[in-house]
Amino acid sequence: MTYEDLKARIEAGLVDTVLTCIIDMQGRLMGKRFHAEAFLEMFPADGGGETHCCNYLLATDLEMATPDGYASTSWSAGYGDYIMKPDLGTLRPVPWLEGTAMVLCDVLDHHTHAPVPFAPREVLKRQIARAEAMGLTPIMATELEFFLFQGTHDEIAAGGFRALNPISRYNEDYHIFQTSKEEPVMRPIRNHLRAMGIPVEGTKGEAEAGQEEVNIKYAGALATADHHTIAKHGIKEIAHLQGYAASFLPKWHADRVGSAAHVHQSLWKDGENAFHDAGADLGKSALMDHYMAGLLTYAADYTVFLAPYVNSYKRFARGSFAPTQAVWSVDNRTAAFRLCGDGTKGVRVECRTPGADMNPYLAMAAMLAAGLKGIEDALPLPDAYAGDAYSDDDRNHIPRTLRDAREALLASDMLRDAFGAETVTHYARAAEWELEEFNRVVTDYEIARGFEKA
Repeated sequence: MTYEDLKARIEAGLVDTVLTCIIDMQGRLMGKRFHAEAFLEMFPADGGGETHCCNYLLATDLEMATPDGYASTSWSAGYGDYIMKPDLGTLRPVPWLEGTAMVLCDVLDHHTHAPVPFAPREVLKRQIARAEAMGLTPIMATELEFFLFQGTHDEIAAGGFRALNPISRYNEDYHIFQTSKEEPVMRPIRNHLRAMGIPVEGTKGEAEAGQEEVNIKYAGALATADHHTIAKHGIKEIAHLQGYAASFLPKWHADRVGSAAHVHQSLWKDGENAFHDAGADLGKSALMDHYMAGLLTYAADYTVFLAPYVNSYKRFARGSFAPTQAVWSVDNRTAAFRLCGDGTKGVRVECRTPGADMNPYLAMAAMLAAGLKGIEDALPLPDAYAGDAYSDDDRNHIPRTLRDAREALLASDMLRDAFGAETVTHYARAAEWELEEFNRVVTDYEIARGFEKA
């Protein structure tokens, strides 16, 4: 939707509300609802308008708490403002909400008007700029997995999250009959997202009862992150309107497979895939070799951005289609990095480590940083792994816990150089807070295991 499109729809009485949103640390939409006429008054077509939000929105957690320990904001500093600067190129309708449009905003410092360096959209934009300075354009796509449960989130919460009943009874991977039963939810998801400019290609059942996947066409890295975030938000709202709950928790049950958000990556130059070399082995270029070598070399450094919570690490289990080893292989779903489209112009690398809980801006930025470092240093790519990567538990194990991943982040010179020390420290504190919050909780598992037997 262009600005003129929005203006025409407002004048015709078709739009009366504009959602003005930033992306928070958790990859969620936060912001305000503006009356549409006020939006036009405050935000002219030349992009000169701005509004404000509290700066705690980039120093909070899933519960919207106000943890201490952040350099950027605190009670002693008074919790001031950030500027929300609409990116008018992201205007789009929200078809499932009557009379509503949406725009994404960048986050600026209230005093200097400089971009906030650890704002997720800014983190990714800086790595894209780094690639572009090398003459390369990052092209990416994400796969979005989630579970649908009977009852809304509010109804499930009222029951203490104990009666979790998936929408289906059995593994529905590629299952047309079972997914036909789910069309009252999935059809509106496809159609509404497509109508708002998210290039949804299709949906399918995934490898568990009640598990779904949405596939969105590849695009530039920033557009892909925008599409992913808006789609995730939209899926939750659309499912709610149909009386169901969509959950992107990576591992909701010990005996069920987890939900991933695989990221496909390539770099393009002059309108063509720079990862492709028709004369090379597997059709992959030397540039691709160096990029993948960077992904592998620094895999532990950036894991915290692919798996940001305690629960994220429960997903990494043998025989679950979630990886345990940071190795690469050709069309092999047991490896963390899968070479896809070998021998074709569509050759690319898929990272299978991220869970559905990832913030796509941070995850994609971190992988870009590692891959570009591999190119800059001409890192050599090791031989492809052959066979079952689950069987080789000592090769290059993905960090086993959030604590391990946080320590790898803090020790990463690569990410300090790419993101800046301020951003690394900021997200290390976020991981530390998650650990502190988890460690003070007594779980059902501990009570059941030790109440009588300890």
